Order: sequence, then C-alpha cells, then structure tokens
Amino acid sequence: MNSIVSSANAEAVSLNIALIGYGKMGKAIEEIAIKRGHSVLLKIDINTIEDFTKENLQKCDVAIEFTSPHSAVENITTCLNAGIPVVSGSTGWLARWDEVKQVCEANNGSMVYASNYSIGVNVFFEVNKYLARLMNRQTDYDVSMVEIHHTEKKDAPSGTAITLAEQIIKNLGRKKQWVNEVNLSPENLSIISERIDPAPGTHKIKYSSGVDDIEIIHTAHNRQGFATGAVLAAEFIQNKKGIFGMKEVLGFE
Repeated sequence: MNSIVSSANAEAVSLNIALIGYGKMGKAIEEIAIKRGHSVLLKIDINTIEDFTKENLQKCDVAIEFTSPHSAVENITTCLNAGIPVVSGSTGWLARWDEVKQVCEANNGSMVYASNYSIGVNVFFEVNKYLARLMNRQTDYDVSMVEIHHTEKKDAPSGTAITLAEQIIKNLGRKKQWVNEVNLSPENLSIISERIDPAPGTHKIKYSSGVDDIEIIHTAHNRQGFATGAVLAAEFIQNKKGIFGMKEVLGFE
C-alpha cells in the first residue's frame, strides 16, 4: 500500500457521499458523516438497487461500501469503473483482491480497504504485531484467538480476526497458518468464532504457558467507532490515487 501521511485530523471539505449498503452500518456511517458536515446523496440497498448507476455515482465525491462477501467485488468495481473513490469495509472477499487491484489500476482509481475501520482496532493491530515480535523467542507460550460477533455476521472468522492472525503468523515464526477451530498442532493458530447477540465485536488474543497467561482484548461497544473510521477514510482519499489502508489514514506510517 502507498505510504502517505494522513490529514484525517485536518478540517475536512464537505463531501457528497454514496452509501453502498444501507443496513445498520450504513445508517451509523450516515449519522457520523452528517455530523462531520457531509451529505449523503445516494443510499443503495436491496430496495434501491436500480439507483446504483454510473450517472448517480458520478454525482458523488466518494462511495463507502459495506455489504456482503458475495456482492462486494461487483460493488467496488462498479464504483471504480465510474471513476469514484471507494472506501470498502466488506470482508470475506479477499480471494479476489488481485481482480479489484487491477480494476483500480486500470482506472487510475483510488481506494481504501480495511478489515476494520475502528481507530481502537487499528491501534490494537499495532499492539498485536509488537507483542507477537516480543513473544517470538518465548517458545514456552502458545497463542490462540477468540472472536465474538452478532449472529447476523455472515463470515467466520471475521476479517479483523484474519488480519490479526496474519500479523501473528508473520511475526511469530512457530505459527504457519490459522484454522477456524480448536487445533493443538503447534504450527496452527486456532481462531474460535462465537456468534452472540448483540455483540458488535470482541477480539481476544491469549499467549499461554504453564506459569501464566498474557492476553490482549479489544471490545467494541457499538458501531460508532467503525463508522467514524470509515468517514475519516472517505475524507483522506480525496485527491489521492492508489490503494491505501487505515495505517495511512491514521498516520501510522
């Protein structure tokens, strides 16, 4: 991803936003966007799909896309083909990442993608990487993960859990892959997925030895943190080209 210092904390220009996906998250994003002085010109869900046109998209400055793994790629490419910057928070579709990247490059487009837009979660990502590096030589410790979400969440493990797992695997040499089950193989990182209402999202990472445990936890209290981060990303992407993540939006690099 490109490395550009974030200007997310600067005073933002008012934007005309297209919301692709107008469920609970879309409504939370709308609320934050309006509070920050933006306008939502286009709201696309199953009942308004006929409005999802190039002409309507081009009336907007940016699209924020939170839908499902099955529709995300088509939604993102439709926006990129219309020349509209995209902020996508849909998870479960990254097997087709190269396809989306090619569309973005072909259109000289711009996109922010993150598995989680919460500022707190993105700080948690940095803590997770640092802790994994610290534990790399502490071979008496095994590591496991639990992620808890509401029952409407369609993918398991969560995109956030996958990001956390990949960070651990990259920095903890004894883990080679993650599995979505209890697994005692020393090379596997177990991710346990629980679906409990009304949990908006909890991720727990535990390092365990015979003498003690070390645990880090992020618990979301509501969707406002995710929504705020998505709007910050929409502000950030203006007048930029390429593919970015929340590290750039928040100025972590």
